Amino acid sequence: MGVDFFGFAYAATVAAGGIMGYAKAGSIPSLGAGLIFGSILGIGAYQISKDPSNYQLMLGTTTVLGGLMGYRFYNSRKFMPAGIVFVLSVGMLAKILTKHVGSSPVPIKSG
Repeated sequence: MGVDFFGFAYAATVAAGGIMGYAKAGSIPSLGAGLIFGSILGIGAYQISKDPSNYQLMLGTTTVLGGLMGYRFYNSRKFMPAGIVFVLSVGMLAKILTKHVGSSPVPIKSG
């Protein structure tokens, strides 16, 4: 498959968002969450790059992050940062589900 450039870019964007949240507002929770989620997503992108069938970490982390940021966006109606991370997460979920989950063959039972 090769290197998962979109996965690494998504991980870097999440980590950079946490750093920007800290730089602009002094938010330590934003820094911590951004670095933790970004690191886990980076590991997930690395795993997918090495073995395309090993997408579970990326799928789970993207789902959790997308759910949390979707909830924050719904409550605050602020596109930055919650809305943008939600949109990116939905995009990554679509990529993972179409490329990896949908490609596994389903055994057909006969008889």
